[in-house]
Amino acid sequence: MRIDEYRTYDGLGLAELVAAGDVTARELLDCASAQAKSVNPAINAIVRPMPEQAEERLAGTLEGPFAGVPFLIKDLSQDYAGLPTSSGSRALTDLPMPEHATVVQRWLDAGVVIFGKTNTPEFGAKGITEPAAFGPARNPWDRTRTPGGSSGGSAAAVAAGIVPVAGANDGGGSIRIPASCCGLVGLKPGRGLVPSGPTFGEPMHGAAVQGVVSRSVRDTAAMLDVLAGGEPTAGYSSAHPTDSFLSRVGIEPKPLRIGMYAGTSVNPTPAAEAVAAMESAAKTLTDLGHTVELLEAAPYDDAALNREFLLAWFTYLAWEMDEVKRRTGCGDDKFERDTRIMAALGRSASGVDYLEAVEGRHVHVRALATYFDTYDLLLTPTLAELPPKIGAFDLARPLEVASELLLRSRTAGLLKYTGIVDQMIDDNISWIPYTQLANVTGRPALSLPLHWTPQGLPMGAHFTAPLGGEAVLVQLAAQLERAAPWAHHYGDLA
Repeated sequence: MRIDEYRTYDGLGLAELVAAGDVTARELLDCASAQAKSVNPAINAIVRPMPEQAEERLAGTLEGPFAGVPFLIKDLSQDYAGLPTSSGSRALTDLPMPEHATVVQRWLDAGVVIFGKTNTPEFGAKGITEPAAFGPARNPWDRTRTPGGSSGGSAAAVAAGIVPVAGANDGGGSIRIPASCCGLVGLKPGRGLVPSGPTFGEPMHGAAVQGVVSRSVRDTAAMLDVLAGGEPTAGYSSAHPTDSFLSRVGIEPKPLRIGMYAGTSVNPTPAAEAVAAMESAAKTLTDLGHTVELLEAAPYDDAALNREFLLAWFTYLAWEMDEVKRRTGCGDDKFERDTRIMAALGRSASGVDYLEAVEGRHVHVRALATYFDTYDLLLTPTLAELPPKIGAFDLARPLEVASELLLRSRTAGLLKYTGIVDQMIDDNISWIPYTQLANVTGRPALSLPLHWTPQGLPMGAHFTAPLGGEAVLVQLAAQLERAAPWAHHYGDLA
């Protein structure tokens, strides 16, 4: 099989070829490996090749809906037994994991051939993928720009035609942000539907969930079928639909009432192309018979939600950094400066501050529930700005020096009184102000590649659904995919 032929198939399409005997799993892996060898030096998507593990898979029997399909897992929270999960950190690059993560085992049971792990920012703490441990991942559409984060390596690999679908996860937008940056489908499942065990119970109190980025809606749906369902170590099991998510791909959704907005408290005037992505989606939705209404503002207190989200995130990061120190015996020098700054801010918060941020989620849950009394879905852009340039969020030199002095002098709590905090909040939220809502409230959300800029950059449209709304999102996504197909779009490296 030639590369140009290989990349025209989605994951299920490749599996169908293997099942029919038209191609072998070995031939598919050869194609994926050749494409990786050709493009990965330019985009830095794969940071840990796994050729031995792939060979072991080919030597065994491959069964399941994705039998024989080459696959990549994210180097964060997707443990593969015997290999390190670096989480994008220098502190963890050599610490092997004792067992497979549940989602990794479910992917293996579905027949995939895992042959590498993908780039991610340190501890997944940014919407860009520029870890000091591995260097920046780059967007196949424009290598001067980020592929997003924290699943940036996975998204870059799919957009560049290395694999049709790849492992991802999402604690604040980390599936949907890179999906938008790279022109892919990115579905964040609702809280509790997909397990995070056995090592973790509910990362970030359930805000972080596992999933994929893909080129086709049916791959995303079929992968959700593979991953969904409880496990013995989970705190609870979310309700699961009686029929498969894949079966919903061919079912037209009922006419939906959808509200939309673009301006936020942190970014009142998003980029024209971000608004165009939302409006393009709205036009297609209207043409399909849905009702789309412009809202005067966000139907929740987005300023409060962002403050609470970041406080909880920084505090969780402080715990995570301390946990890595306990596991490895490493010092602060093994962590990036930005990670240490965020962790210091988390440590400066009291337990009551943290609990207030976590408990405050229910206010936003109720506001969103009230909104869904009237509307079926919420539509926004996925990003408020174009994908940033590589290095755009590096601290200015004066702030860099000041932060290092405070960190070394153990007076990092003073960071909250400097301009560093304001800059970090702006960097973390102003270009991605829409995605955190679904994580905080535990609702499913989806980014679809329905718009390309005149310069050829993809920009996503973002849908948030009520509890249990994954099936509706899949149905609508498939309908939009038929009306405004995107699979023929590839990054310039593909």
